[in-house]
Amino acid sequence: MSSWNPENDVDLLSGSEDEEEVSMKRDFHGREAILFVVDANLQTAGVERLLEALNIIRTAFVSGMLVNDKDLIGLIFANTKHSPPPLEASALDNIVMPDNCAVFLPLRQLTKPIVEHYLEFMGGVETQFADVYGLAEPDGCGRFDLMIRLCIEMLEKCGKKLNNAKIAYLTDVSTPHPSSSNHFQAALQKASDLEGKEFEFHVIPMVDDFDYEPFYKEFITLSRAIELDAFQVPDAQMLREILADRKLKQDFLRRCLGHFSFYLGPNLSMSVQYYNYFQRRAYPRKVQILRRDNSVVRTKRVITVQKQKDDGSQDIEHEYQIKVTDGWYTCSVGGKDLRISTELMNRVRNLHKPQMMLLGFKHRSSMPEVSYSKPSNFMYPDDQSIIGSKRLFRALWERCLTRDKIAICLFMCKRKSMPRYVALVPVEAPDNGEEKSYRSLLCGDGFKIVYLPEAKHIRHIDMQDWNNTENTAEDKKVEFFKKVIKKLRVDYQPNLINDPSLDALQANLLALSLDFSTDTKGLDNLLDTSQLDKRIEKLLPDYEMFAAEAEPPKKRAAKSASTGESAPKMAKIDDEHLKEYDFVKGLIKDKALTSCTATQLQFILQHHFDVTMPKSSTKAKMVAKIEELQN
Repeated sequence: MSSWNPENDVDLLSGSEDEEEVSMKRDFHGREAILFVVDANLQTAGVERLLEALNIIRTAFVSGMLVNDKDLIGLIFANTKHSPPPLEASALDNIVMPDNCAVFLPLRQLTKPIVEHYLEFMGGVETQFADVYGLAEPDGCGRFDLMIRLCIEMLEKCGKKLNNAKIAYLTDVSTPHPSSSNHFQAALQKASDLEGKEFEFHVIPMVDDFDYEPFYKEFITLSRAIELDAFQVPDAQMLREILADRKLKQDFLRRCLGHFSFYLGPNLSMSVQYYNYFQRRAYPRKVQILRRDNSVVRTKRVITVQKQKDDGSQDIEHEYQIKVTDGWYTCSVGGKDLRISTELMNRVRNLHKPQMMLLGFKHRSSMPEVSYSKPSNFMYPDDQSIIGSKRLFRALWERCLTRDKIAICLFMCKRKSMPRYVALVPVEAPDNGEEKSYRSLLCGDGFKIVYLPEAKHIRHIDMQDWNNTENTAEDKKVEFFKKVIKKLRVDYQPNLINDPSLDALQANLLALSLDFSTDTKGLDNLLDTSQLDKRIEKLLPDYEMFAAEAEPPKKRAAKSASTGESAPKMAKIDDEHLKEYDFVKGLIKDKALTSCTATQLQFILQHHFDVTMPKSSTKAKMVAKIEELQN
């Protein structure tokens, strides 16, 4: 959504068409790469600040491995005294290593051994970091420009095609060099190299009162090719949360759901894209593994074609295998079999591309606040297919906001799908002056796609069974429950709640693979029942105004055998015979005590052996006790 900003697209008629060139189609293939750079100066303020930075990277490692293990992640320590080689030293053969830099992890896919190696390193970082890496002498300042050159070289020589590459620099120092030094100017010149390579540079301050003015404000604006006045100081705590919680970024900010053309009329269209407000969590795909070595069982689909003989027998004349794409469909037309290939069927299904067509406008008051037929989507423009779509989109968006209108459209979201009637509701980004949660940044300026209900979505429910005057409560009872509802209000914060089932699954995976536990409380973080009980404790005496609760009906008695129904179990042995000790000895000898009921076994123990067992004792325990006493 970063490609659409209403503040930048001011006027629909601004700009010259001669200056606009048709951009090539953006390549979405490739991997995401994040290169963490930790400033060794963090240890000067205490090892706690260094541990906080390493814990952020640890969280990013674990969440990244659970979300997408195809992404590349690396780790560099800057401004160090020593430069020990990484575990995989051969990865730096073609890379020029500058002084005062140490590569802990080259850009690699996240695997279990890599995460275990990092966790093992964190176990002794408090005592070993100063000895193994140290701090650059004399003032703890290494060459910032050489560090940036190392990052660029590692990203270029990672061996994978990158779609999105970031350098995250964790530091608490406002400037890497004094402003009057030559190294300061050399560091600023490296910003142009980042802009030309399309590598994003992010400073992650480890202190909340970080000052961007001495160096990083100018460096970031040069690397992003923006004006100096356009730089906005981000919230440091928010940056640290976004860096650690890569799962949220994958769900919301990485890819849109699709691109399509929005047709406003004859010979007038624009290119737009849309995404979900709330993305469903993708559970890991289930696989079958072998018991002996836990290797994944791979299956292959094979289609076999058999031709039978014409003499009416079931004998097979010819048999061969085909691919899935070489199959066909057969239908009978006019007494003859018509064969249609899979390619032709796909052509019929793909007659129309995903698109949206404008039908008209209505006032916003005609649209209900909530529609329950399908969750809404969010739509915003892009200039990938049609140049000028952002300006046209802005004109439509501003006009609908000004006149309080909604657009009614016909929308086909993807191929082989049925068109749906939708309403485009203009929305504005909320003012987050007081809101510090980074999840609020997921909403922006654009149109909310509301799917309109159809006849099949309307239910006809008779509400007269409960919504009548007979069920009307007295005024004092209504006022009582108003007080109860007011006391039981909960401050609902969605950013504190994760998917409980997915969190439990991920916790089990981490416990099995990395042998450490995670917090999976789920909704327990939101609801504090002890506080709620204290709130309504004073209102409980007033609850006596309601009638006493009716006792639950008793269980229905068993029907007699005379009516043809099943009767309760009857004792197979007469109670009078059990008073005779010789008869009981015969039962013990014949192993027939199990034919007695539990009540009869209790009688035998009390009458003949003067022993009382608990009523909860099972028949097997009582039989074993009688046999033990007899012996």
